[in-house]
Amino acid sequence: MSGSTRAVVVDDSHFMRTMLSDMLENGGVSVVDTAADGAEAVDAVLEHEPDVVTMDLQMPDVDGLEAVERIMAKRPTPILMLSAHTADGADVTFEALEKGAVDFFTKPGGEVSTRMSSKEDQLVRKVKAVAGADVSGGRGAGSSAPSRATQSTAEPSTTAGDYEEGATVLIASSTGGPTVVERVVGALPRDADFRIIVVQHMPDAFTGRFADRLDAASEYDVREATDGDRIGGGEALVAPGGKHLVIAGAGGGRLRTKLTEDPPEHGVRPAADVTMRSAAETIDGPLVGVVLTGMGADGAEGARAIKDAGGHVIAQDEASSAVFGMPKRAIELGSVDDVLPDDEVPDGILDATRLEVNA
Repeated sequence: MSGSTRAVVVDDSHFMRTMLSDMLENGGVSVVDTAADGAEAVDAVLEHEPDVVTMDLQMPDVDGLEAVERIMAKRPTPILMLSAHTADGADVTFEALEKGAVDFFTKPGGEVSTRMSSKEDQLVRKVKAVAGADVSGGRGAGSSAPSRATQSTAEPSTTAGDYEEGATVLIASSTGGPTVVERVVGALPRDADFRIIVVQHMPDAFTGRFADRLDAASEYDVREATDGDRIGGGEALVAPGGKHLVIAGAGGGRLRTKLTEDPPEHGVRPAADVTMRSAAETIDGPLVGVVLTGMGADGAEGARAIKDAGGHVIAQDEASSAVFGMPKRAIELGSVDDVLPDDEVPDGILDATRLEVNA
């Protein structure tokens, strides 16, 4: 199987190790070793130098979190966490992403899941995408969000009057994205008074926790969107897992949203294209679209709609993207104004909305 993706499978359940290995092998991924706990996982990574690791979270002795930390310290390797589809699972998973894991995949039926086989195609695609992530530089996945004391890249003297009034920022992100989104939103000053919408590909048990994390990391009031939600300046919504978020109206400085269960686009729901297209059709004020790291093509058509409506589009560059699929597709469509590393995206947003006072 020369040239195939090489994986190490880590799970304390023999049943799950066997099932996962069979699923990956069926999909063309070569499983070079398995491990029953975190200590074995570290040894296997050092011995086999795989392209990717699938990592269980809950294991005796050395758990998944500690294993991620050790692997990233000794031999940085793309890691896909396998997480329980629960709120508690979400909290621990986000910790794993902070420690360097690239992405996660939720087990549909608990820690030992006989229903995993129904997710074989999705798991194989995710493993192959994560295997292509660049984790050597530490800039994409795994860099923790800034504290409020250091987060803003804007000049300290900025005020609301420095920016176009009523600007809306729409952020699309997928694989490798949660930590990047935290840094971007955390670096935007409240004085800019943006209305922010985040579409991060993530299941429903996770998006509420993700909104809480963004709220804690930023000066903006962030919450998971509900049907009919309205937001104004200084507020942000996260599209909930399993539903598309549509901008249904704009007026009086506020946006009105609705949630739909229309079919997935690009195999995902929420899809950023849905949100971005509706924003381009509905919002008259300044629009900024941001396409961050992720596999697939979601966000590209939406970015083009924003560009066609007179908005400004930013794409994350290849060097800082864990997976350069979504930004690359947006760039290929010719709708991107700026291609920036993740740590320059906040300034790119501010520059796109800053008033030309000396013009």
